[in-house]
Amino acid sequence: MTQIDIEQINTISLSPATLNGTVKVSGAKNSVLRLMAATLLTEDPVVIQNYPATLLDAQVHKEMLDVLGKSCVVTSDTLVVNETSAPDNYLKWDGRSIRNTLLILGALTARTGKGAVPLPGGCSIGGGGGDRAYDLHVMLLETLGAKVWDEDGYLCAEAPQGGLVGADIHLPIRSTGATENAIIAGSLANGITRIWNPHVRPEILDLIDMLNSMGAEITVYGQEHIEVKGKDSLRGTTHTVIPDNVEALTWLVGAAVTDGEVEILDFPYEHLDIPLFYLRESGAKLYRHNNSLIVKGSKCYPLELSTGPYPGVNSDMQPILAVYSARARGQSKFVDLRFPGRYGYASELNKMGMNSHTDGNMLIIDGGTALKGADVKALDLRAGIALSLAALFAEGETRIHDAWQITRGYDRFAEKMELLGAKIQLK
Repeated sequence: MTQIDIEQINTISLSPATLNGTVKVSGAKNSVLRLMAATLLTEDPVVIQNYPATLLDAQVHKEMLDVLGKSCVVTSDTLVVNETSAPDNYLKWDGRSIRNTLLILGALTARTGKGAVPLPGGCSIGGGGGDRAYDLHVMLLETLGAKVWDEDGYLCAEAPQGGLVGADIHLPIRSTGATENAIIAGSLANGITRIWNPHVRPEILDLIDMLNSMGAEITVYGQEHIEVKGKDSLRGTTHTVIPDNVEALTWLVGAAVTDGEVEILDFPYEHLDIPLFYLRESGAKLYRHNNSLIVKGSKCYPLELSTGPYPGVNSDMQPILAVYSARARGQSKFVDLRFPGRYGYASELNKMGMNSHTDGNMLIIDGGTALKGADVKALDLRAGIALSLAALFAEGETRIHDAWQITRGYDRFAEKMELLGAKIQLK
């Protein structure tokens, strides 16, 4: 399906179904976009395998790279990025922006000495949840010596003569994006960059693995700091994207709440220790088999958890686990510490009959009530997938509007749903 086709999807209709069969987890959305930005650090070819080709955000990013002087060719699940001309330091773009433009700015400033990108877009975290500003990105680039300003809808940066200069960057919170941008910019800075209080999670380590294979010298000292020894240039590489842990959790919960049986291939066990612990304790029947996980439908019990930095439960996982809790008999409680108030999706699930309310920054779900199909709206990517899972055990048809949000983060979503037995229509 082309980008234009995906963007024209307004509504996904789903009817009750039991998920059964086998499904393979695609490359991680929250990793591949960072890897694509990092291709701007070299003039050599970069090959990215396990590339989630139908992701809308990945397609937008690929077109941005084309505008900047790269040639991007996709064959099946492989992306080959070649450079046809020296990268333009001005990303002239009038299409939908994505938050990854901030990493493009870091890469351009590090390699060319300056850059300008559209102010970031992407997910607004529907329902008013959280501060998605870019102040940390401004701070880290300024710490590396750049002048940063916004002008006519663009965020601009210019390094001092001679390029960015390595420095100690102290992050006030464990920000994934700021950690990634500091790593990318520091890779071509003069001297050593140390990132204190980083958010070390699987996607960060995947980026570091690729950059080190390109000749970077990056060392992780646990959650304390990351050290980046700047290089004059980086070379090309071939790299395989890690599996998407949020997608893996999605199929797990989908099987559990529909009383199905699904084998999930390329299941990233090592990236989901804490979520798996919660789910096992709440009644999920999970069986490990080589590199796959077999999930058998079972009685769901309530959950009580708070989101937090890796290895804890990621904020993106919270709406999915809320659907699990809607199926469970009893009261579940969620606190989102990263994006307070990220519960807009719950009001949409309530339209389907879920019984939930908030108490300060706590979402309380009284589960076990029957859900009914309704017209609902995907306020953001994760809200959209939560509604899709709920539709699988709701009575009647559910119509999810603004369904293009789901395609931003799920590769071959409709195809995989149908493969597992779901009744899905795209309009």
